Amino acid sequence: MATVNPYRYRLPDTPVFYPDSDGEPMAESDFQLHPLIYAINALRAFFADRPDVYVAGNMFVYYEEDNPKAVVAPDVFVVFGAPNHDRSSYKVWEDGKAPDFVLEITSLATRTQDQGPKRGIYAYMGVREYFQADPTGDYLKPPLQGQQLAGDHYAPLPSAASFGGEWRAYSAVLQLELRLNPTTGELRFYDPSARRILPSYQEQQIELAKKEVALKAEIQARQTAEQRARATELELERLKAELARLNAGQA
Repeated sequence: MATVNPYRYRLPDTPVFYPDSDGEPMAESDFQLHPLIYAINALRAFFADRPDVYVAGNMFVYYEEDNPKAVVAPDVFVVFGAPNHDRSSYKVWEDGKAPDFVLEITSLATRTQDQGPKRGIYAYMGVREYFQADPTGDYLKPPLQGQQLAGDHYAPLPSAASFGGEWRAYSAVLQLELRLNPTTGELRFYDPSARRILPSYQEQQIELAKKEVALKAEIQARQTAEQRARATELELERLKAELARLNAGQA
């Protein structure tokens, strides 16, 4: 017998409530929390000048209107073509766009969800790339894996270990390379076009501080040069006046 979805047959004009949180912690441990926070902050900074790219994480994504039970909470997700502004939850029908990229910081505690229901939901939603990173090496072999949507299912993307043992996989959606150090559990994004690692929030603050110091030094040097130039100009004017006075005295 078919089951009836109570959310699809509600009284007219009755508002649907979409919770913003389930009260669960952001991650089960620091080993999952640190790469999660890094990924969100690094990607937000990378796409900061793109008003049509939305980056978020650990947020409810509702994918069926009028059905609050049709919800999933990716660790990190990126949407191209959605306005970049703060939200309490992401509703696919409001922006007309599902996430293009999803990253799950996986572990044994979340293995069943990450490998089963979530993967099926992401494919159903049309998420173009689904990546998983296992920073503690609990079960995922290799510990960094990417998948690309092919029809209604996912096909694995190539991943390989570098000479130093760091696992790498390329995201064509982000045009960035994901890198995971299996020894330290550190997750990084690498920009091949700029040949640089995307900095963490702390590293961004250090970069900003250095730029501020350099700018202040440049302004101070410029002011000093202008003061010296003005002093030289005043001295020349004084010498000209003195010369004129001497010439007048000899006439």
